[in-house]
Amino acid sequence: MKYLAAYALVALSGKTPSKSAVEAVLKAAGVPVDAARVTALFAELEGKNFEELSAEGKAKLVGSGSAAPASGAAAGSSAAPAAAAAKEEVKEEEEDDDEMGFGLFD
Repeated sequence: MKYLAAYALVALSGKTPSKSAVEAVLKAAGVPVDAARVTALFAELEGKNFEELSAEGKAKLVGSGSAAPASGAAAGSSAAPAAAAAKEEVKEEEEDDDEMGFGLFD
């Protein structure tokens, strides 16, 4: 995962990822570099567009709040009722403490 994260950092910086750039990011983070793993990562990603892979990965994440833009509005509208329900539950717990006659700071 560290190797992929380093690759992503290089790609997101606007540079074309290279083995030396990925290794430099890993070294800067204090991660011991295994050249075989770097080579395997580049072999896996050869001929693939990083931005497309990132978009596919984001679409696969469920409930992360960073879904594809087309479904972002739908996800946001369904998240609001869930947040409201969570707030109601918290209020009920606080009321329960009051009914028992003591609170956290009594």
